[in-house]
This record gives sequence, structure tokens and C-alpha cells, in this order.
Amino acid sequence: MNTQVNTVKNMSQEEWDLRVKLAQCYHLVDFFGWTETIFNHISARLPGEQEHYLVNPFGLNYTEITPENLLKVDHTGHKVEPSDYDGNPAGFALHSAIHTAREDIFCLIHTHTTPISAIVQKKQAFKHDNFYGAQLYGRIGYHAFEGITLFQEEKQRMIESLGDKHILVLRNHGIAVGESSIEKAFFLLWTVQRAAEIQCQADAIGGEDVLLEEDIKEKCADLTAMLIRESGFATKFFDAMVRKMDASKKA
Repeated sequence: MNTQVNTVKNMSQEEWDLRVKLAQCYHLVDFFGWTETIFNHISARLPGEQEHYLVNPFGLNYTEITPENLLKVDHTGHKVEPSDYDGNPAGFALHSAIHTAREDIFCLIHTHTTPISAIVQKKQAFKHDNFYGAQLYGRIGYHAFEGITLFQEEKQRMIESLGDKHILVLRNHGIAVGESSIEKAFFLLWTVQRAAEIQCQADAIGGEDVLLEEDIKEKCADLTAMLIRESGFATKFFDAMVRKMDASKKA
């Protein structure tokens, strides 16, 4: 749903469309209240450029991000094209590690909302007995907290913690979700966020939970993964949320 006209000289239409969609994703994360002020990243690999990614200029609010001001960076987070803005190479450590190791992950989103940060501080972390939590069963890798994610030597350990999964819990910190498109990554993030919100609320109520059987959780997780992988479900969801966001601005 890219309606903005490409006015950037010598930029391919493919790159422009990606920039528009990534800027929309940043705006959606802000719209849903999932930002951490100017921090965190959403990165997307450029088609045909295995080691080049688009990422937010450091210091801007997510609402200030546009297709034009997104930075093109290399796997270290350093700019590969001129820009009036600077990147945050230290903050890109997580993204570069996962993008480099996982060719199937095209877009990676890192957040630490209050519900998610609360859940990943607990030893059990995500339960799988609510509607959304069941969809995440067997799909999460866990990485022990080593402090602020800055250092080169932690990269391999993060990759090993993620394995072949698409959700990485950074214990005592937050999460990263990665998928083969921006739309799929955003839908996965929404699912994780809803699972965390409901788990926090259910635990606050107290009382005994109704526990799901293992085969039901497996069925839910497999079905959700299939919907993301094989249908246009995530794209329909993403486009609908963009319309909802745009309509709210006009109201």
C-alpha cells in the first residue's frame, strides 16, 4: 500500500517502496505505543544487497522517520551513503548478528515494552496458555542477559540462542522478532505483545489458570506459522493497521 511518489534521484522503485513500508512500520510501532523514545531499531535488508540494511537515524522519534531519512548501513551499523543523520552502530549489534546469520530474516524488530520486559524478567518467561501465548509455543529462543547489547563477542551467543526460531527473548531486557518481510515481522511482534499483555493481566488477577494440552499448543503454533508463511494474512493486517493509523490522524 505504497502511495508516496519516489522523488529521490537515482533510487530504484524497489528500494523506495521498501523505505515507505519501513517508515510505516516505525509509525505503527509508535501508534501502538511500543516505542522506547529514540531507542531500539527496526531494520530491513535491501533487496540484492546482502550486507546493506535500512535503519532509523539515531536521535529521531519514530514519528519523525521518513522514507528519505532512513539510513543505509552496513553490517556494522555504519553509513554506506551520505546522510545528515548519524546511526547508532552500538545499538545495531543485535540486528547485524541476526541478519548476518539468518538469510531468511529480512526484517528485524526490537522492542522492550512494559509487558514484554516484565514477562522476560520472570524465570518462566512466556507461558503458552492464553490465545496468543499458545501461538508462540516452541517458537522462542532465550538469551541470558549480559548487560547492554554492545559487544562483538556476544553476537555468536545471541545467534546460538535464537537457533532456527524467529523470536528471541533477551532475558531481563526485551525481545527481537524477525521474519521474511516487514509485514510478517510486524504481525509477529503484535502477537508477542498481545501474549505478554494478557499474561500480565491474568497473573495480576490471580487464581488458577486453565492449562492447555501440549498438542493444542503445538497445533496453534504450527497454524499461526503457516498463516504467516503461506498466505497474505500478514500483509492484510499490516495494510489495515496503516489505514487505521492514517484515519486517526485525520480525525
